[in-house]
Amino acid sequence: MRVHHATIELRTKDRRETHDLTDRVAAAVRESGIREGLVHVASLHTTAAVTINEHEPRLMQDLLDWLHRIAPAGAGWRHDGLAATIPGEPANTDAHLAAMLLGRGHSIPVRAGAPVLGTWQRVIFVELDGPRTRRVQVTVSGT
Repeated sequence: MRVHHATIELRTKDRRETHDLTDRVAAAVRESGIREGLVHVASLHTTAAVTINEHEPRLMQDLLDWLHRIAPAGAGWRHDGLAATIPGEPANTDAHLAAMLLGRGHSIPVRAGAPVLGTWQRVIFVELDGPRTRRVQVTVSGT
């Protein structure tokens, strides 16, 4: 079995936004030369997530709106109290909670040198506390 690592770096512009990483993940699989196996895609941040779904603009806005309703900013979260006592610490509990709901990553089968996804499935990076420079780890393993 072989293992190949790649890092996707992206700069986000808004506090909450989504990015379709599918083509970049597929490129990492191609570069690996691995034909059969798995690709694991993981956010390297506690206030960002990776999910798989349709990357349709209205659905993505619905996702961000839903996350805001479930974990609103400034709702008196205990963790936000650190911002008052630690210089530079952001009040971003809402982003941490939303990231926990969505999860940090996914494993996707690789067949014939390509990620196996359904017709409308896309690999989506979800920024929850931007703007920032973010990294996503892509690990391809197999033969």
